[in-house]
Amino acid sequence: MTASITLILRGMEALKHLWFPLVFMVFMIPLPGVFVDAMTQPMKTAVSYAVESALYAVGYPISRSGVILQIGQYQLLVADACAGLNTLFTLEALGLLYLNLVKHESVARNIILAICIVPISFAANIIRVIALTLITYHLGDEAGQGFLHGFAGMVLFMAALLLIILFDGFLRIILARKS
Repeated sequence: MTASITLILRGMEALKHLWFPLVFMVFMIPLPGVFVDAMTQPMKTAVSYAVESALYAVGYPISRSGVILQIGQYQLLVADACAGLNTLFTLEALGLLYLNLVKHESVARNIILAICIVPISFAANIIRVIALTLITYHLGDEAGQGFLHGFAGMVLFMAALLLIILFDGFLRIILARKS
């Protein structure tokens, strides 16, 4: 609708200048509940498996039953919010905003980076759940459910944005060698 009005009132040139904000508005639309429900369970399972594997590999006493992690004396449920679907959607929006701000000339670089934002945000979510698991294990259940739980969400976004920027730098090096 907005694109149509812009096209009618200002023409194609104005629409070309506004393409990114118009596409970016898609991220304002909430994900359909059916889609969220269908995607959440597999993501929770994958996150809990990755956290268990990583912490077990470095020697922590951790086990998993479905999406419940047992570390030491604590049982942690990887809840729907911990699946990271909404986080993934938000980080994709931030990644596309980053791409728009840096304005790379290479279309291939932009496409690769946009696609790689999905696994980067998934990895950042795993980092968040690992951090919360370790906080609970070392500082207790109250610490894992209190302020540090919310703070871990901020750490997630910082880690994801840092990974996106690092991956962009990696792509710059790779594509410069090809040229």
